Amino acid sequence: MASGKFVAYFRVSTDQQGASGLGLEAQRKAVIDFLNGGDWELEAEFVEIESGKRNDRPQLDEALAQCKKIGATLVIARLDRLARNVHFISGLMEAGVDFVAADMPNADRFMLHVYAAMSEHEGLRISERTKAALAAAKERGTVLGSHGAILARQNAEAADTAATALRSTVEAIRADGFNTVAAITDELNRRAVPTARGGRWHTTSVQRLLTRLRG
Repeated sequence: MASGKFVAYFRVSTDQQGASGLGLEAQRKAVIDFLNGGDWELEAEFVEIESGKRNDRPQLDEALAQCKKIGATLVIARLDRLARNVHFISGLMEAGVDFVAADMPNADRFMLHVYAAMSEHEGLRISERTKAALAAAKERGTVLGSHGAILARQNAEAADTAATALRSTVEAIRADGFNTVAAITDELNRRAVPTARGGRWHTTSVQRLLTRLRG
């Protein structure tokens, strides 16, 4: 049961998601469910719209400043909503502001640091698995990233290989409740999972990925 003053910090990955509310309402619900039943005050909320791999977050800075000003606790929906980066989490811990993650309300600072390290490691493993699958396809003679009708079959094989490597990741994302194409797109980008060409995901590329996985 929560008590005291709180400032909520939410993060979405793209302007489109921020405008549509995808992911944002789920975060709000998680925070409200955590606070529900206690003697608490939600003083303010701040919404960040940018990449999870960047550390310059003006809205987070404002949220921390507000917490210091009124003596509030920063509350977030999920710890990995901040970043898969141990150094960033450590810096947040040293900011002089108490913070709590709704998905780990009883975690102390040591547990939060360990969890952040695990999240960072998971992101690196996903990236490494994808790169390994693409390297194996290239070793078999598959030409990656090429265009033209002559290489269509080879490109299709590379896409199938990359999709297979991401199957467990997509299944895990869906298990977390992200089932729409837009939500899966955001989660792939938030978790720093690269496309076959090392870029960011878009709804069209995710739709193609899901089609291949169903095939």
